[in-house]
Amino acid sequence: MRILPPATLKRKSSLPIWAEIGWRVGVVVGLLGLAVGVHWIERDGLKDTADGVVSFLDILYFTSISVTTTGYGDIVPVSDSARMFDAFVVTPIRVFVVLLFLGTAYNFVLKRTWEKWRMAAIQKNLSGHIVIAGYGSTGSETVDELIARGTPPGEIVVIDADEDRLARAEACGCIVLQADATRDQVLKDVRIERARSLVVTAGRDDTSILITLTARHLAPELPISVTVRNEDNEFPARAAGGTTVVNPVSFSGLLLASSCKGPHLAEYLTDLASYHGQVELSERPVALDEIGKPLSAIETGLGVRIYRDGKPHSHKDAEAAKLVAGDVIVEIVTQP
Repeated sequence: MRILPPATLKRKSSLPIWAEIGWRVGVVVGLLGLAVGVHWIERDGLKDTADGVVSFLDILYFTSISVTTTGYGDIVPVSDSARMFDAFVVTPIRVFVVLLFLGTAYNFVLKRTWEKWRMAAIQKNLSGHIVIAGYGSTGSETVDELIARGTPPGEIVVIDADEDRLARAEACGCIVLQADATRDQVLKDVRIERARSLVVTAGRDDTSILITLTARHLAPELPISVTVRNEDNEFPARAAGGTTVVNPVSFSGLLLASSCKGPHLAEYLTDLASYHGQVELSERPVALDEIGKPLSAIETGLGVRIYRDGKPHSHKDAEAAKLVAGDVIVEIVTQP
């Protein structure tokens, strides 16, 4: 699992840890065997300053010392061929073995310790962030729109199991976590209880509903927006705890049907939904100086709806004739 502002997590290797270590040990043993074999063949080019006799045990000793250090001088190459072999074969083997051991230590000890420390540091500061569970086409469009609307990328946490998708999210500046968002521990790791909101775009309705249910269990007050593709799953998504349930298929049908009534209706609806359009739908709480006024009197935009005690009211309803504290205004504002 990973969580980082630039990514440090990598996809889990298909090899188990014992196999990862085993192949490294095998390479070292193979290189040592090669060096021992050549030194044994070229033993006449070696000189033992202790007793003058180079035995097989001396070859093992000399090879291991030569590969791991520069040697102690008790056994030395004296022939040209032995010196050439030590210079152009044993020395590169020594460097390779050292790098291999350092790489193994980094992968299995230092790297994991470093990533745990970085993850703890990031988690400590996670608060008021937006969690995106699923970074497919819908999730990536959501992130792009959030950034366009002014949300700093560092306040967006993307959860996905696909490394390529996370790389794209990382390129946007988002915090990324390679994991399964249906797991309790994963949502705890991104501090879901301190998040501003959760957007669930898992690509499968059953997975999205399970993520929603898990998140609602961990964060009872969290606003959760979830996409479902099957109309029959809209109710289960709401029952699982979805605050807002969006069916992209139904919305596409709405746009297509609108286009049949007029060539500009679908364009305007898309304009309303996108930050890049000339107008935008905006939602905000009623201002103090607006209390007691009708919805039509607001000056920040064109009021189209209010929400009072969680219930929607049109601009034509009697409730919209007098705004009260606690109202939420939905308005159309002009982009600068």
